[in-house]
Amino acid sequence: MTIRNFIATATVAALGFAANGPAIASEVGWRSMTVPDAGAGAKVPLALWYPAEAGAAVRNVPMGPFGVRAAPGAPPVASVRGLIVLSHGTGGTELGHGRLAEALAARGYLVVALRHPGDNWQDQSLRTQRAEQYFDERPRQVSRVIDALLADADWSARIARDARGPRVGAVGHSAGGYTVIALAGGQPAPQRIATHCREHGADDPIFCGLSHGTSAAAPQPATGAPLMDARVRAVAALSPVGVVFEPESLRRVTTPVAIWVADLDRFVVPRFHAEWLAQQLPSTSLRRVPNAWHYAFMNAPTMPIPSPDGDLAADPPGFDRSRFLEQLGRDLSDYFDANL
Repeated sequence: MTIRNFIATATVAALGFAANGPAIASEVGWRSMTVPDAGAGAKVPLALWYPAEAGAAVRNVPMGPFGVRAAPGAPPVASVRGLIVLSHGTGGTELGHGRLAEALAARGYLVVALRHPGDNWQDQSLRTQRAEQYFDERPRQVSRVIDALLADADWSARIARDARGPRVGAVGHSAGGYTVIALAGGQPAPQRIATHCREHGADDPIFCGLSHGTSAAAPQPATGAPLMDARVRAVAALSPVGVVFEPESLRRVTTPVAIWVADLDRFVVPRFHAEWLAQQLPSTSLRRVPNAWHYAFMNAPTMPIPSPDGDLAADPPGFDRSRFLEQLGRDLSDYFDANL
């Protein structure tokens, strides 16, 4: 997913959703902050959604093409149910999945969305200039954000803990879906992309048309070291990039993984990515979203934003993105309630 230019165990209906989750528990607060990133040598912008104290003045705050519906700067409650890190897709923004973050925060979670260094709407240098580090760095960036929040004086004591430690989960879309599955233990083998695109490029044309830095001459990930973060207890992957993973590493994953797939996804064609992942992972569920395209999981932007798969705000006829995101927010909250 590019901002600048650009099987089933459950079925998610695109129309006629039932509001069967627990009631919204609290007002949602919002803050921004930055944390250092050792890998990029720069500050990483973060957006934080959290349950706020009663009486917080929730309002719509325009922020470029993606607004925030929360109480900016409101005092947070004394404790949260856990920390959930949100990873955007290639060329994305920390604000692009605000509706989902709001739903999780209203259920009681601290949600932290990072702007991935070198892979965001302003800066593509990780993918274009340091491609050999791409598949290593994305999950490591999330782990460093977890480090920062768990060490932060304002937030660390608020995050629920048990005998296993702090309760941490992760949500990711597209390349962010790759990122969170890597945190669960999947190991990338980037040479698989070149093989896949030679054999199936005509059937997966948008994905294979992107520059992945995976030519025959491209080196393997920078360290080859495991990317798993044992603090992350459950992950949710939304239309994830999947073909890059080494299959045997997926079969060893024990962290719960829930996958949502847009049935009409043309950016990462499901049979090569989400469906294939569900076949490899031993502890997963695949939840289909009928009549949906790749960007169904994002807030609809307030202005046209082109991508290799059309305008980010576009949906197939009959698909109600707003209604879907409301239901998905409840489903994600239920999932993390059960697994954290």
